[in-house]
Amino acid sequence: ADAQRAVDSARSVFDSGVWSRLAPAKRKATMIRFAGLLEQNAEELALLETLDMGKPISDSLGVDIPGGARALSWSGEAIDKLYDEVAATPHDQLGLVTREPVGVVAAIVPWNFPLMMACWKLGPALSTGNSVILKPSEKSPLTAIRIAQLAIEAGIPAGVLNVLPGYGHTVGKALALHMDVDTVVFTGSTKIAKQLMIYAGESNMKRVWLEAGGKSPNIVFADAPDLQAAADSAASAIAFNQGEVCTAGSRLLVERSIKDRFLPMVIEALGTWKPGNPLDPATNVGALVDTQQMNTVLSYIEAGHTDGAKLVAGGKQILQETGGTYVEPTIFDGVNNAMRIAQEEIFGPVQSVLTFDTAEEAIQIANDTPYGLAAAVWTANISKAHLTARALRAGSVWVNQYDGGDMTA
Repeated sequence: ADAQRAVDSARSVFDSGVWSRLAPAKRKATMIRFAGLLEQNAEELALLETLDMGKPISDSLGVDIPGGARALSWSGEAIDKLYDEVAATPHDQLGLVTREPVGVVAAIVPWNFPLMMACWKLGPALSTGNSVILKPSEKSPLTAIRIAQLAIEAGIPAGVLNVLPGYGHTVGKALALHMDVDTVVFTGSTKIAKQLMIYAGESNMKRVWLEAGGKSPNIVFADAPDLQAAADSAASAIAFNQGEVCTAGSRLLVERSIKDRFLPMVIEALGTWKPGNPLDPATNVGALVDTQQMNTVLSYIEAGHTDGAKLVAGGKQILQETGGTYVEPTIFDGVNNAMRIAQEEIFGPVQSVLTFDTAEEAIQIANDTPYGLAAAVWTANISKAHLTARALRAGSVWVNQYDGGDMTA
């Protein structure tokens, strides 16, 4: 019933044209006001984000809220700079290629970056005139509800943005199967992404835009220009946001000739990432989102032991006296790609170290995965960087950095 009400609201306001047919320059101004309201309310939103899913308040305030605001303003700025096209046609015909809003967009966002992921979807969808039904995770709905209030304050008409908290197997399924939802955009697990494609096919063959899981390889060659920077980056790639990141650098591939020198550098760097009270501004690793996720992470750590990997850092639940869901950032050495910890997305602070001798072997190991979200290559040889990046089956490949870039990359 709630899903039907949300779809009816979104469809009605879309068909009215109050937003969908508003001049692009006016939508732009409204979206920029929306972004500004996120910035003005940053401390409140950051607190809600941290209370919701346990990430450090410093990250909520310094990464998530600014990142969300930038996504809204970037899309808003772009909208009055898009042009239709005239196709090549005979002199007595006119072929136009027009860019139009699709209608009702269902945006399903995960719990690891609730506000920022919501804004990544809201920015393009709202700026282009669509109506949106935003379904936050049942684990982290608070900021979605608050930004819907800020959207009204910014001047987005009521009904254009609808927030519908609930479980994926009920609310998410209802939206994906609904005949009056035109598009589904989703970030989350590969399993659910596949199910959404089935639902789309069973309904109106709506378009689906999916960003699913990852098991991203971080490849460090012996000629990396700065091994200390590579070590620091490898540590942050698995510890940031408690490892609850789709693009987490969960597989660290190290050239054998530097392994004995490089791995201790990574372990030392990881030691600076210490779990603690997420509301303490000095904390850089917070709590996992809930007990279920903590138990999942601990089960993978146990699987690493069972499969014969060597634990060289972390590996334990800590701060149990607080009642929180804290797990030490963890590194396993001696991992091979047949092990579960090398093949399955853990979504926690657990890194697997694998060794290679040649670039060809590194590429083979990196590509031996059902995932293909991201990767990184560390080398001073531009030819090797280019050829390796081209050979990796990954959507984003960073060179001599990890998880870099901005809205344009």
